[in-house]
Amino acid sequence: MSDVLKEVLAANGTYAAEFGDKSKLTMPPVRRFAILTCMDARLDPAKFAGLAEGDAHVIRNAGGRASDDAIRSLVISYKLLGTKEWFVIHHTDCGMLYFTNEVIRGLLSQSLKTASLQNGEWKDSGAGPGSHAGDFIEWLTIRNQEESVRADVERIKSHPLVPPDIPVYGYVYDVKSGRLIEVKEASAAGA
Repeated sequence: MSDVLKEVLAANGTYAAEFGDKSKLTMPPVRRFAILTCMDARLDPAKFAGLAEGDAHVIRNAGGRASDDAIRSLVISYKLLGTKEWFVIHHTDCGMLYFTNEVIRGLLSQSLKTASLQNGEWKDSGAGPGSHAGDFIEWLTIRNQEESVRADVERIKSHPLVPPDIPVYGYVYDVKSGRLIEVKEASAAGA
C-alpha cells in the first residue's frame, strides 16, 4: 500500500468518525448555484466561495473549460437539481497556458511518462512507447485567460440545452491574492 493511499484512508477514517448530520444533506445544493473551475490543487472553491458541504455544485476539469462534459454536468445541475446561477472561474498561472494542442500531442506521441517544464519548454522524461491517440483530442488550452473565460461563458449561454434565464458569471481567481476578479465581458455575455 502506498503512503498516499494510507494517508487518504486514515484521513477518511477521521472524517467518517465525525460525519454526524452530514448524512442528512439533500441532493440539490442548498444555495442553488454551480461553479465550473479548474482542477488546479491551489484552488479551493469551498474556501474562495465560502461553501460548506451541500451548498453548491463544483465541476472541475483542466482549465475549468466549458467542455461537453462540463456542460452536461451544468445541465443536470439545473434540470434535475435546481441550480439557478452558474460561475465560470479560471485562474492566473494556469497550467493550460503553458502548452498547445501540438505540444501535448507531440509529447504523448513520444511517451506516456510524465513530462516536465524546463526553461520554458516541455521535455519528455521517458522513453516510448507513446501514442497518437492524443491527436484526436481537443485539449482546450488557453492563450488568454480573460478571453477563455468569455468564450466559455458564451459557449454555455448559447448551448441549446441551457435556458436563457440562467445567469452565468465569469471570473478569474488570482492565485497570488486569493481574489476573484470579474471578467466583465464574460459576465455581460452571461447575463
